[in-house]
Amino acid sequence: VQLVESGGGSVQAGGSLRLSCAASGSIEVILVMGWYRLAPGKERERVAAISSGGGSTNYADSVKGRFTISKDNAKNTIYLQMNSMKPEDTAEYYCNAVGRTNAGTRDYWGQGTQVTVSS
Repeated sequence: VQLVESGGGSVQAGGSLRLSCAASGSIEVILVMGWYRLAPGKERERVAAISSGGGSTNYADSVKGRFTISKDNAKNTIYLQMNSMKPEDTAEYYCNAVGRTNAGTRDYWGQGTQVTVSS
């Protein structure tokens, strides 16, 4: 499974950005996809996740009500719509997919995209 992200950038507080993550390869093994973020001096945080069919989502408390994860199954792409952004949303954002293997599951990661929110 290969994951390619796009859509990062810089925005002022209160603004919006949308991240995209396109999956390719053995996508039939994917169980869940989501977004993680890593900011300097902080632990990695799972921001949002969505089931393979798109029917189930969950969010970190820090982004509930502001971020929305969605999935276009025809394009094998997930999106993260980020609204009402705050400086504390500044981080490197990584697309993640959890896929089935013969031995259980494994994680796949995108290359990361930087998001910077200025006050």
